[in-house]
Amino acid sequence: MIELYTWKTSNGRKASIMLEELGLPYNVHPINIGNDDQFTPEFLAINPNSKIPAIVDTDGPGGKPYTLFESGAILMYLAEKTGKLMPQEMAARYQVIQWLMFQMGGVGPIFGQVHHFERAAKEDIPYGKKRYGTECRRLYAVMNAHLEGRSYFANDEYSIADIAILPWVARYEWQLVDLSEFPNVKRWFDSLMARPAVQRGMEIPAG
Repeated sequence: MIELYTWKTSNGRKASIMLEELGLPYNVHPINIGNDDQFTPEFLAINPNSKIPAIVDTDGPGGKPYTLFESGAILMYLAEKTGKLMPQEMAARYQVIQWLMFQMGGVGPIFGQVHHFERAAKEDIPYGKKRYGTECRRLYAVMNAHLEGRSYFANDEYSIADIAILPWVARYEWQLVDLSEFPNVKRWFDSLMARPAVQRGMEIPAG
């Protein structure tokens, strides 16, 4: 059983989509970051960095409970645990990993900054909006070019790379992006959003 500690954020949805795609049994523990639940002693014992998502695998390596945080690491762990959504062959495996790192090092931080300056900043900061908005659109252009003639980001197979990127693109309106300007990204996005497991994972935690 996987114990999932999460909230409805782009990073949180990576873990829930992955668990739904794999069909693994899991319990959801909502961590309401708006109420600072991530700073409670109970959650800090699971993730000292006070970020969601985090998991506890009650049947981890050696049959012992295993705790893990960082959404990218969670995706890799669950893929390795099940042998699904990441290839074993080295070259194909690193195609997946490089696009996962593209999300972790680029899409997530940059899109997140756009969200902050456009939605959360207590004052209008045009420089921040321009800097991160421009880089956000550049990353969309990179994805759009790469997806030309491809259905998925790596090896033309659905993988954890797609699962990592999808919930960030799902916030395209927060980024002031019209997906019709990036038709290959839109085609990829629409295809993945039609998957039942993705739809279920996007609604975790419910309510």
